Amino acid sequence: MSGIKLTGVSKSFGAVKVIHDVDIEIEQGEFAVFVGPSGCGKSTLLRMIAGLEETTGGEIRINAEDVTRREASKRGVAMVFQSYALYPHLSVFDNMAFSLSIARRPKAEIEAKVRAAADILRLTDYLNHKPSQLSGGQRQRVAIGRAIVREPRVFLFDEPLSNLDAELRVKMRMEIARLHRQIGATMVYVTHDQVEAMTLADKIVVLKSGVVQQVGAPLELYRNPDNMFVAGFIGSPSMNFLKARVASSGAGRLAVDLKDAPGVPFEIAAGANVPTGEEIFVGVRPEHVTLGDREGGVPLNATAEFIEELGGTGYLHVLTATGEEMIVECRGDERPHAKQAIRLTLNAGEMFAFSGQGERLR
Repeated sequence: MSGIKLTGVSKSFGAVKVIHDVDIEIEQGEFAVFVGPSGCGKSTLLRMIAGLEETTGGEIRINAEDVTRREASKRGVAMVFQSYALYPHLSVFDNMAFSLSIARRPKAEIEAKVRAAADILRLTDYLNHKPSQLSGGQRQRVAIGRAIVREPRVFLFDEPLSNLDAELRVKMRMEIARLHRQIGATMVYVTHDQVEAMTLADKIVVLKSGVVQQVGAPLELYRNPDNMFVAGFIGSPSMNFLKARVASSGAGRLAVDLKDAPGVPFEIAAGANVPTGEEIFVGVRPEHVTLGDREGGVPLNATAEFIEELGGTGYLHVLTATGEEMIVECRGDERPHAKQAIRLTLNAGEMFAFSGQGERLR
């Protein structure tokens, strides 16, 4: 059964269309993440599901019920915001109980639900504290607890971790993942951070300029992107893209020449028949590029620029002969120094071919 289904959903502000005919189906109990760069429409789409933005066109269904024109309070959703939105003069208990108190629920019911949520979120020892006495991560857990006590059909998270420092974001990602496993509710989460998306999601929806680029499981998008945007956005560091020219095509293969390695044609799996001489892009991830010559690979000359040192792993930034930027994953002790001329080998079996317009050549 679908937890949320969007059919032909669009949104316009006057003459400007910001969400373009979105079709998404999120299964009940699934954790879906809307991801994309700032301004791509992901928060607007979330607010439309919540009922905080009117829908210009299309249909929104929650648990098979059409809620497109239903007011926000009657959709059975709870939203957790980036800013926490806690009442500073109320205790943690009263913040979490606020919606139940407004609904005039029995005191015993309020007590039971708040304490159950506090136990899940490890907030029991802080129920008498004020928000000012809590850390950022604890405040966000209170905001999540306030949503839990409402027992919504759907939880909506709008960049809830963006105000936290890097270490705390990692911890809170684990908390949210644990919460989803524990309560099994349908959750939709908005972020511009693709690491968050890869870590949390059962399903990722990649957006660009209000258009859905691809929907799928994290590793599906990583291993099988539909276009250069998805290939470059999903994965950290992002995929390398190099200019190439088609030498020949047929029988499910493309023979290509890299602009940076002319005269050394190699084959990429691609069913599309592309005219000889057409300019395309070849994509290869940093972990599929190695230092030095390797038999069976595609050789490439480059110059080391600098390295991001992470200890066991480093990410070497290089420039090719034509000035293309690339990132190479380095393991072990081998670390070239800046401005050193180096030799790289690209794994042709792990490469992707894209048209000049950025679409995947399959």
